[in-house]
Amino acid sequence: MVVGSDISRYPNTPRPTCRGYLHKRTQSAILKGWRKRWFVLKHDGYLHYYKHKKDEGKCRPLEVTKLEGAEIGVDTSLGKPFVFKCIPQSGNRIFYFCATSNQEMKRWLEAMDKAVHP
Repeated sequence: MVVGSDISRYPNTPRPTCRGYLHKRTQSAILKGWRKRWFVLKHDGYLHYYKHKKDEGKCRPLEVTKLEGAEIGVDTSLGKPFVFKCIPQSGNRIFYFCATSNQEMKRWLEAMDKAVHP
């Protein structure tokens, strides 16, 4: 059984299409606000996220979401810059993400768009 991933041991494993920190809106009953999380968009169209960058490959992701068929786009309803949302086809959840810049937001939207329409 292999836990995590080691690129050096598996050189033919495709590198993720996009990875980096984003702020994810938390809407639980207890916590509300934005949490910085490490996101990894894989070639198979699944978006994984972790609490920290160092957790990738060492811990299970906090959540894995299939992006194929999802609805993504810029969101201005929260009155915050560089916010975009993702509404996966499976489930009744809306993810709100906040990037650090317009360029970073565009990078994620382009990568996610490719995963939405494989």
